[in-house]
Amino acid sequence: MKVALYVRVSSDAQDVGLSIGAQLQALREYANRQGHTIVREFIDEAESGRTSQRPAFLEMIALAKTKEPPFEGILVWKLNRFARNRLDSITHKELLRKKGIIVVSMNEPLENNPSGKLLEGIIESMDEFYSANMGQDIKRGIRESARRGFFVGCRPPYGFHKVGVRDGNKTRNRLEPDSVDLISWRTANRIFAMALNDNGTKEIAMALNRDGLRTSTGSKWTKTYIYKILTNETYCGTLVLGGRPGHGAINSSEPPVRVENAWPGIIARKTFDICTR
Repeated sequence: MKVALYVRVSSDAQDVGLSIGAQLQALREYANRQGHTIVREFIDEAESGRTSQRPAFLEMIALAKTKEPPFEGILVWKLNRFARNRLDSITHKELLRKKGIIVVSMNEPLENNPSGKLLEGIIESMDEFYSANMGQDIKRGIRESARRGFFVGCRPPYGFHKVGVRDGNKTRNRLEPDSVDLISWRTANRIFAMALNDNGTKEIAMALNRDGLRTSTGSKWTKTYIYKILTNETYCGTLVLGGRPGHGAINSSEPPVRVENAWPGIIARKTFDICTR
């Protein structure tokens, strides 16, 4: 049988130790033992199985929908690699079935009969429950870290850097104004000073670009970037999780986490409040 291999890892805690390489090696060996011919390998890295909006997955499904699909089966390490959402799994497997393509889990051998279908449904439902429950645990952990004043984002705001702090057997992060790159610290101060003098975000961005300054990613300044700085309470030392304008979590049913004086601020609270009026 001509097969495609599909492997996926996400950044979730449940994927720790389940590397792309380990999945590929196991699937290649399995295909060889079963006498299958591997025609394609699809890899999604740092992609959640809770959604089907994964680049390699969508490419694989698009190929399966063509007039003459290049493969007859899709091999996965476990069914939860294909999807952690029961509805997505049912929808795409039905589409594949109509094209004569089957999904095979090397670690969950299932017979093609009513009992096998029932067991498959049970496994997928358990995977979905486990994923949702894990997601809630991770969210609770993030909120608890934030309540204790730790920075839980990936990239520190412009003008700050992360400092590792030992917390039991783990290392967590706090923020400090950037004492190494003083240009970013001074630029952040300049942005608020210009706002105090009634300069708009567009005027501030133009002035910084004119002086050859760049953002932390090396990009030119935009009024949107300036606005995010002027509305971010991080700059006056306040940690806010889930309550900043433009942040997706602001619509969460849970109240935002706020910790005053979580780290040294770059500007005074009074300055921030005037700039955001």
